[in-house]
Amino acid sequence: MSYLQLEIKEQVAIISLDKPGEKVNTLDESMMSQFSEILDSIESNPEVIGVILISRKKDNFIAGADIEMFTARETAEEMEQLSIDGHSILNRIEAYPKPVVVAIHGSCMGGGLELSMACSYRIASSHPKTILALPEVKLGVIPGTGGTQRMPRLIGIQKALSYMLTGGNIYAHKAKKIGLIDELTHKDALEEAAVKAVHKLTGSKPFHRKDKRSLVERLLEGNRIGRSIIFKQAGKKTLAQTKGNYPAPIYIIESVRYGYKHGLKKGLLNEARLFGEAGATSESRALVNLFFGMTGAKKNPLENEAKPVKTIGVLGAGLMGAGVADVSINKGRYKVLLKDRTQEDAAKGEKVIWEGLNKKAKKRIITIFERDQVFSRVTGTDSYDAFNKCDVVIEAVFEDLELKRRIVAEVEANTKEHCIFATNTSSLPVKDIAEGAKRPENIIGMHYFSPVQKMPLLEIITTPRTADWVTATAYDIGVKQGKTVIVVNDGPGFYTTRILAPYMNEALLLLEEGASVEFLEKVMKKFGYPVGPMALLDEVGMDVASHVGDTMSPLFNARGGKPSSKAKELMKAGYLGRKNGQGVYDYSGKKKKVNSGIYQFFGGNKRTDPDVEVAQQRMGLMMVNEAAYCLQEEILKSPTDGDLGAILGLGFPPFTGGPFRYLDHVGIGNVADRLKKYADEFGPRFKPAPVLESYSKARKRFYS
Repeated sequence: MSYLQLEIKEQVAIISLDKPGEKVNTLDESMMSQFSEILDSIESNPEVIGVILISRKKDNFIAGADIEMFTARETAEEMEQLSIDGHSILNRIEAYPKPVVVAIHGSCMGGGLELSMACSYRIASSHPKTILALPEVKLGVIPGTGGTQRMPRLIGIQKALSYMLTGGNIYAHKAKKIGLIDELTHKDALEEAAVKAVHKLTGSKPFHRKDKRSLVERLLEGNRIGRSIIFKQAGKKTLAQTKGNYPAPIYIIESVRYGYKHGLKKGLLNEARLFGEAGATSESRALVNLFFGMTGAKKNPLENEAKPVKTIGVLGAGLMGAGVADVSINKGRYKVLLKDRTQEDAAKGEKVIWEGLNKKAKKRIITIFERDQVFSRVTGTDSYDAFNKCDVVIEAVFEDLELKRRIVAEVEANTKEHCIFATNTSSLPVKDIAEGAKRPENIIGMHYFSPVQKMPLLEIITTPRTADWVTATAYDIGVKQGKTVIVVNDGPGFYTTRILAPYMNEALLLLEEGASVEFLEKVMKKFGYPVGPMALLDEVGMDVASHVGDTMSPLFNARGGKPSSKAKELMKAGYLGRKNGQGVYDYSGKKKKVNSGIYQFFGGNKRTDPDVEVAQQRMGLMMVNEAAYCLQEEILKSPTDGDLGAILGLGFPPFTGGPFRYLDHVGIGNVADRLKKYADEFGPRFKPAPVLESYSKARKRFYS
């Protein structure tokens, strides 16, 4: 089957994109070659006045370049040539003697948007699933098919940099407002509107695209000094955010700057060179591997055993429960019964969901009708009366073992035999929660991360008694909720909480030794974490941290651990964290500030910061070493799951590829040696996991 189909309609050549055997279209070399041949035939046909590009995939135009093309090239020169080849076809489209109109519905990402920007005219559907973006920065590269040159010239330097440096989504109405899209229409009228556009472009009245920039933007971007200020500020802000760990954003700024100084032709050549340099970095390779890991995790390994789910019950309408309900009705399109102790408490959860939907409607990401339609899927309640309709019940109540066991009994008494019970526990062993249950084979852990709407990971925890169909169904729910799913075996803290606990504990021990809060935050953000350990402690909450410490202590103490009691002491003193406005930070003002009162628990206000690298390695390697223990003890099923869980759930530096790719990159033997040195200096908690010793001796790696 052919990727591209050609038909002539009303003197217009309609090129339909439909990649055989795939759910989405991606740009690859075979498609580009076929596209070039079709353009040859159209150009020499006097009866064709223009061209339309349109996708026949559902809710997808082009999802971006085929990432396999990146992995097939190892050197900067090979990557540069890939960019040059892409430029040649897009430059031809831009200079084509007949107008080329692109008709976009659904996702239009990366190379798909770059292709669109080379066209004469862009029409998009107003549907909420029409999303445009240049997300290459998330793969450690720059837009390499003209994106850094064409986007700034279409929408302005400042807006283009903001989208390219973050890889952020641009919805249809916003795209039209900023000038990235020329026309919006209903998705079912897309082809007809594109045909009319071709005839309009070939008519007697010339088409002039209006500059949508503000007066201030035009003044600032229209002169050399103004542009210099923009690029300088962008570089300064980028380095402050990335701490120099990600080269791609700086390459993007440089590519745009060079293109404005030297013109489009030289700008494209420079873009190709920078694309090659960025693509050959270890950071890019790690991020590309992360992408493949996330893509692989979207495929349910037990897909054929999953049972259909229509209605989900969610117990607890607080922040976590409301979040689970939100992703279930929004992305999952499930019906949800949101239960709390009182109807008033359940209504509070409904209100949080409504406010989120209403915000999207105001931004025109969704319509008012779609807002109301989605919200109609959730029903707040204070009883189990309708729970016999539930296929799955997800509890998000307090971390109390007896409470959770009582909830299990209540759910089993009010649901059908096939109903799955999923616990959102963050540390309690699922087998302990299932103890005494009538249907233990139906019980599973579904560990979500806060805020649920934004955090991409779902950690599923299985016990030896969990049925395969239950695991398969839970996995299916997670994927439909938009999550990257990993499945781990049961145990205290399972995987993510287990590797987080020693990291946080080491941060508290460093505070006890005299380090300042500011120092710990600064050095771990420099190491690559998105937030520092103290801010994270406040987000988790001292009550939860104290509970996790109690749960995990027996495991770590057996290996010579040195548990800090400070989280519990802070909790008892009323420092709960962000939830009550007082924790390591004071949140009572407009801007949070370090709560100097907490130093009384850590030896007083006089602080002496340790060596930066030692502090970073002490905290970071505690997490890495514990990840190795989890793989060794078969809590984890693969290094890939370990890397995904640490990055997507806990913010382990993405540019490293995760704990196991970090070990491979730095050298397993080097890490083991450093852990031994720290064990001698700071205590036996640093003793390397046996798997690290054995891999080091055998010169093995976690990834081939």
